[in-house]
Amino acid sequence: MEKITANEAPVPLLGEDWFDPLEAGVRQHIRSFIEAMLESELEAVLNRGRYERAGLAMGHRHGHRDRQILGTFGPTTVSVPRARLVEADGRTQEWRNQTLPAYKRLTKRAEALIAGIYLAGTNTRRVRRALGALFGGAVGKDTVSRAWRKVQGDWEAWQRRDLSQDDIVRVILDGTVVKVRLDKRSTGISVLVALGVRRDGQKVLLGLRNMGGESEAAWRAFLDDLVARKLATPELLIIDGAPGLEAALAALWPTEPVQRCTVHKHRNLVAHAPKKLHDEISADYTDMIYGKTVKDIEARRKAFVRKWRLKCPAVAASLEEAGANLFTFLLYPPDQWKSIRTTNAIERLHEEFKRRIKTQCLLPCAETACMLFWALLASGQITLRRVDGWDTLHVAPNDEPLDLAA
Repeated sequence: MEKITANEAPVPLLGEDWFDPLEAGVRQHIRSFIEAMLESELEAVLNRGRYERAGLAMGHRHGHRDRQILGTFGPTTVSVPRARLVEADGRTQEWRNQTLPAYKRLTKRAEALIAGIYLAGTNTRRVRRALGALFGGAVGKDTVSRAWRKVQGDWEAWQRRDLSQDDIVRVILDGTVVKVRLDKRSTGISVLVALGVRRDGQKVLLGLRNMGGESEAAWRAFLDDLVARKLATPELLIIDGAPGLEAALAALWPTEPVQRCTVHKHRNLVAHAPKKLHDEISADYTDMIYGKTVKDIEARRKAFVRKWRLKCPAVAASLEEAGANLFTFLLYPPDQWKSIRTTNAIERLHEEFKRRIKTQCLLPCAETACMLFWALLASGQITLRRVDGWDTLHVAPNDEPLDLAA
């Protein structure tokens, strides 16, 4: 007895019941519109319309060929006219239209849509599955890969761009560690990030690179690349306090003011004390850093050092280690203090980046990590806004020394 194993159940979202005459009509108009553009372009090149005999002939038509174009409107097959153009020497060559360049299969909108879904934290297989219904099954692995290669080309051009056009007044520097696959093993790599602040207050990403670590040599090579691309000497540097970075900056820009991140220093302080003292240290430190006036902060700093020298000397020593660099923000107008005190602008980028790649577990290589980080910003998945106090960036900092004696 023959057993029938075919599944006769209806497939959701398929079949005649889901035919949409509105969609079908719109797509037909899109096809007609593209074909009309191609015909108009060819008529302009030949200097005559179809079937016309008048005028100086610049070539001749010879049929049509079908091309499929994939856009946000779905896959559409259009009839592309063909022609031979007459050269000055009397020879002819095939006409190449500009509306649908050779090998062009995706519109820019479709490329952006595919790349955007990939950047949202999914993978190639899921992108294909998510867009299958919209594109009528025309999105395959190769389509996604081609769209991603376009992003890669833009990334390489971005790495070489000239920085002289940006009027940068501040540079915020920090590094983050991401997991990538190296030699078939999970390995943490350091990605160095430079974020600039223009004179109008807008934040811009300046550089992004994996240098193998956060040593002085790594940071110096990273900074030298920014200078080679004509980054002007900034008026203020905001850093996390990493020894390698501090040494590299001291060698490259020894006279520029430096602000140590107050959040990183808070973590250092509590790390030098038993857990039972963490809340008390945090309260005293917050009262000091977030004081309302310069004199108030100076007085609270002296009180903090006196108290913790007796109660936990390691905490006081850690605060004094940062020196005046922890309080550089006091030289600037108070409405700028919030944006100067920390490297939070970069820390937010790190958090967003790691949230997006969480579903991928491991990135395939170090270069992909940097490119993905950049693409999240370039595609608008992560946005950068103006810094707080941007309207007073033109005000010169106070040159009076701070009273930070214990």
